[in-house]
Order: sequence, then structure tokens, then C-alpha cells
Amino acid sequence: MIQAPDLPAWAALIVAILLLSGSTMTLVGSLGLIRLKTFYERVHAPTLGATVGVGSIVLASMVCFTALESRFVLHEILILAFLTLTTPVTLISLARAALYRDRTARDDEVPREHPMD
Repeated sequence: MIQAPDLPAWAALIVAILLLSGSTMTLVGSLGLIRLKTFYERVHAPTLGATVGVGSIVLASMVCFTALESRFVLHEILILAFLTLTTPVTLISLARAALYRDRTARDDEVPREHPMD
């Protein structure tokens, strides 16, 4: 079994930096979800953590297992690809559903469909 103490120092430093930056970005996204007031502001913040934060964590995993197994590990690229493809689609779907809901409720703070009308 592969153990983390077998990780070379250069790889451990890179993995630590990537993990810290990824977890910080995820924390910032989570705090934005809590602190921002409207739905339209809040929907943007978690995407920051989901893309940049998780991307850094996935890169840290790639570096770690590549260094431990002495071969290039590609499993995490699939995770990153699926995450990069699904996060914007989810964001757009949620925003459009909320926009449709607010427009049918005739909320005055929601932008009109055609601003020139």
C-alpha cells in the first residue's frame, strides 16, 4: 500500500499549496453563498468554489498520485472535465428557472426580458 510519507518533499510542497489554495477558494465561495443577499448574487459564489477550488484540489491529487506511483495519473482529469461541463449548465438552469419564476410573479426588481421595451 502506498503511504503519504513516501511523497517527495517537492511534491508535498506543491500538493500542500494546491490544497490550501483550493480549500481557500472553496471557503470563499461558501462564505459568498451565506453573505450575499439576493438569489442572483448567491448563485455566482458557489461556482467559484466548484470550479477554481475543486480544480486546485484535483490538481493536488494528480500531483500526489503521480509522484507516488511514478507514472502520470489521469483519473482526475475526468473529474475536472465533468465538473467544468456541469457547473455552468447547472448555474444557467437555476438562474433561468429563478428568472422565469420572478417574471411570472411580476417582481419589479427582476430585469425585463427586452430592456429596450
